[in-house]
Amino acid sequence: MRIVRKQEGLAVVVIPMLPLLVSRQWGWTEAWIYAAICILGFVISRVLAGRKNPGLLAERARFGQQSDTKSWDRKMTLLLALGGLIIHLVPGLDKLKGWSAGFSIPWVVAGFFLVVTGYFLGSYALVANRYFSGMVRIQNDRDHRVVSSGPYRFVRHPGYLGAAITYAGIPLFLNSLWTLIPVVITIGILVIRTLLEDRTLQNELPGYDEYARHTRYRLIPGVW
Repeated sequence: MRIVRKQEGLAVVVIPMLPLLVSRQWGWTEAWIYAAICILGFVISRVLAGRKNPGLLAERARFGQQSDTKSWDRKMTLLLALGGLIIHLVPGLDKLKGWSAGFSIPWVVAGFFLVVTGYFLGSYALVANRYFSGMVRIQNDRDHRVVSSGPYRFVRHPGYLGAAITYAGIPLFLNSLWTLIPVVITIGILVIRTLLEDRTLQNELPGYDEYARHTRYRLIPGVW
């Protein structure tokens, strides 16, 4: 079973390692732990998703190649990719240059739990949803239907919520106050993408309107 394309596999390894590669602080324990969470989380989630929904990995491997992808989402995807890259670059630069004093141990521990929680939720959403594509499109070629099980019982976009939680934990866990800036911007872009995707699904996916009436919140339970 092929889990991932070569290009994506390279990114999965290199991007989580950027704080270490940029700072060259090879004794940075939190950065090693963070990289391990990212890489192992990715591999395990793809193995589980591939076993449950074999067609999903093929769909995700076609990232950017689908002709029916929404044009606005191509821009959103690029912005999110850039945001994710910067979020991983800044902690390394911060560590190298000593830009910020960092956070106290309780905040670092909180950051660790946010990162783990975010990765778990995002992975749970991936495994539960056989239509969890990397791009926003109505997958008529895959008999696209509404998914309302697993974490989708509580919010309509748990994958995005997981990503936002992980992003929020990175500055704390990697002790970088300056990383909060790209994190806030990237989460803002993620919220806009959530809104646009939700509108697309309500307008074009049969049954999504009814699902939205029962599962009221898009991203944050009890808030939005």
